[in-house]
Amino acid sequence: MTSGLSVIGVDTGCTSLSDADHFVRELAPPAAVFGCTHLIRGGHPHIALSFALPAEDAYEAFRSISARRAGTAFGALREGPADLAAGAEQAAAEHTARTAGRAVLFPGAAALTGTMTVGELSAVSAVDGVVALGAPGAVDPGGRLVTRDHVRPEWREGRLVLTVMPAVGGSLVPFEAPDPTPCCADHT
Repeated sequence: MTSGLSVIGVDTGCTSLSDADHFVRELAPPAAVFGCTHLIRGGHPHIALSFALPAEDAYEAFRSISARRAGTAFGALREGPADLAAGAEQAAAEHTARTAGRAVLFPGAAALTGTMTVGELSAVSAVDGVVALGAPGAVDPGGRLVTRDHVRPEWREGRLVLTVMPAVGGSLVPFEAPDPTPCCADHT
């Protein structure tokens, strides 16, 4: 689904997924088809972003985001502080190869609210597959999915895949919770 699109990497140095989600929405070029987050593990661990958009809009979007003093990468072009530009380059490479990246913006994302079947999720969005955490085999397309209005599939081996887990009443929920409890919150 990203073929024919150009990818821009962006690194603001943010360290939380909620902040990264905010930056995806704030910095997304109007023509963005996909907006993803990427874990940067080396040196100072943090989260970078990537945007896939039509080629004719990519260079102008790259220049616009670069003006915001973030690290950016587009093709062979790099802007911003070297460490952030390197994170942006990694995010762009992962998204281009579709090997990593947690999608925040993607076709059909706005329709993934409330409860729907797994088959409906795949029919109305760019999600290519649904896998159950710790379970072998395919997830039943008729299975009920309670989205909690927070669906974050990931690029894996060229496919946009949502990981789900069992919930009450035999339903499924996305593995990523919308408002996770921070580690150690109950005993600090």
